[in-house]
Amino acid sequence: MLPASSSPIGVFDSGVGGLSVLRALLAALPHERFVYLADSGHAPYGERGDAYVSARTHAITDYLCEQHGIKALVVACNTATAAAIHEVRGSRPGLPLVGLEPAIKPALAVTKTGHIGVIGTRGTLTSAKFGKLMASFAGQAHFVVQPCDGLAHAIERSVALPVPAAAGPVSATETGALCERYLHAMGEFGTGPGQMDTLVLGCTHYIFVADELRALTGPAVQFIETGEPVARQTQRLLQTAGLLNTAPALAASASGLRPIRLLTTGPVEMLQAAAQRWLDLPTHWCESVSIPSAQEKWAASA
Repeated sequence: MLPASSSPIGVFDSGVGGLSVLRALLAALPHERFVYLADSGHAPYGERGDAYVSARTHAITDYLCEQHGIKALVVACNTATAAAIHEVRGSRPGLPLVGLEPAIKPALAVTKTGHIGVIGTRGTLTSAKFGKLMASFAGQAHFVVQPCDGLAHAIERSVALPVPAAAGPVSATETGALCERYLHAMGEFGTGPGQMDTLVLGCTHYIFVADELRALTGPAVQFIETGEPVARQTQRLLQTAGLLNTAPALAASASGLRPIRLLTTGPVEMLQAAAQRWLDLPTHWCESVSIPSAQEKWAASA
């Protein structure tokens, strides 16, 4: 069956970080239904090889198309975009597809000092796709690029913990300690000559530790993330394809269709905590699923 305007939009990430993109999509596209999938059972992507990430991306794309009849796919993961989005475009040419990449161009538009920091996973920042992106802006600014090993995974683990009370410049948590380590390694932030006045958040998880990052950079540094641009691009693609849903948001609920389905390949409690804490969504919308890759299916049948 071909997708219709009432079909859901698929959104996936290696974990719960992509909820930041889903939040922007919900704000920009209030009449749409969504299926969000956190591949937490196979995370973190940023510290795995391209072949592994590509296999997971294909398996999840197939699952969302075949089991949920999605009309578009948002790859809400910088690492999966870098490793596999070109392959998915080739295998599913009719599927409107939106990926993520660190927002270098928007950062160039706002920097005053010409010094820009970029943080992300090692998988994203060492990818050929990111290398080409940086080469396209060579000479336009001074970039400090910092892989943040373990930070996305620490944010995943932190969602089930109580929100910490203010405890000085940086909260004494694992995420706070990692933020401090990596930002201090990058150099000076601020608006003075030679200081980084702009920080690109090159992983969807990082917006959820904005307070910890802000305590380290100071209030004048601008943070650049990708949720809103991705939402606008998704809207444009759906409109072009004639798949934008313009019916009132209540229509989906009245028909018995849940407006948002939240799926995870990992512990459902983690997704429930993140969805409630960051998007104020009910925990009963979350469920656990199993999505083996082609290699895992083959191994199981051998």
